[in-house]
Amino acid sequence: MRRRGVTVLLGALLTTLLSIGVLGAPIPYVVLGPGPTVDTLGTSDGKEVIQVTGRATSTSAGQLRMTTVGVQPTVKLRAAIAGWLSDDEAVVPRELVYPPGESQEEVEKRNAEDFQNSQSSAETAALVELGYPVEVVVKEVAADGPAQGVLKAGDVVTTVDGAKVTSATKLVELVRGKPAGTALRIGYTRDGVAGTATVTSREQDGRPRIGLVPDQRQPHPFNLKIDLNNIGGPSAGLMFALGIVDKLEPADLTGGKVVAGTGTIDDEGRVGPIGGIAQKLVGAKEAKADVFLVPADNCAEAVRNPQPDLPLIRVGSLDEALTALETLRAGGQPTLCKPA
Repeated sequence: MRRRGVTVLLGALLTTLLSIGVLGAPIPYVVLGPGPTVDTLGTSDGKEVIQVTGRATSTSAGQLRMTTVGVQPTVKLRAAIAGWLSDDEAVVPRELVYPPGESQEEVEKRNAEDFQNSQSSAETAALVELGYPVEVVVKEVAADGPAQGVLKAGDVVTTVDGAKVTSATKLVELVRGKPAGTALRIGYTRDGVAGTATVTSREQDGRPRIGLVPDQRQPHPFNLKIDLNNIGGPSAGLMFALGIVDKLEPADLTGGKVVAGTGTIDDEGRVGPIGGIAQKLVGAKEAKADVFLVPADNCAEAVRNPQPDLPLIRVGSLDEALTALETLRAGGQPTLCKPA
């Protein structure tokens, strides 16, 4: 009898040890949770997030908070189980965050580059909104390209077939929007004098091209800098753009409210979708946000993951976001995300 009891005890102990070993073993998943939120109108590490020199800035009574997702890159089964049981976290296959063939360091480097690009696009879109248009300049003309002898380095390209060129990306879109072999009417200025020229596009690498390298500039009489570390990815673009506009215009965009949000932004001011909307909503709620700006393409997912008393405002562009905030300040009802 004594031997049987010892056997049972040893078996139970062995089972427990095996369980502990399994629960403590790494698994190919990551846990996503609410990350920090940052007021783009405020400070971080003792420095203003948006810094302007050479021009007076305004002060807002509210906040414009960008939201983030925290990633737990090394996950053990015990943490994964806790994540699966949590309403605030998501457990996803590791390859969705760290693709095969890329190290964690490489992914983080790319995220840092995306973050810098989002700041650049936010500045461009906000400055256009403030009345400082982008000038698309011919940086180089290909020696054997269609534009050779027609356009010159330094020319400012203004239109393509009457459509306004508002960014280097827009110029490429307009050229590629018509088949190769199309005679395009190009509007430009050279040394301040307006002119037009006809350039026939040619197929190269499977796409219509006119044989020039565009660059862009955006003259403005002040210096602008975004200073924020240890955050990656492109999804802060919208909130950065709103923060720049708020600082440089007298009106308080927030109306004294805590406005949280997310969304990529391009030079044209278009707001794009992001990942981790459910976790960002949790972070916004924890930051006591009054409303949340949601990219239009994320509305359905946001509606499936609501936070109590946190209205979800649908935005597809910087203009739409500004209009929504103006409507809120006036006591109206902006366009909300609706169930699919």
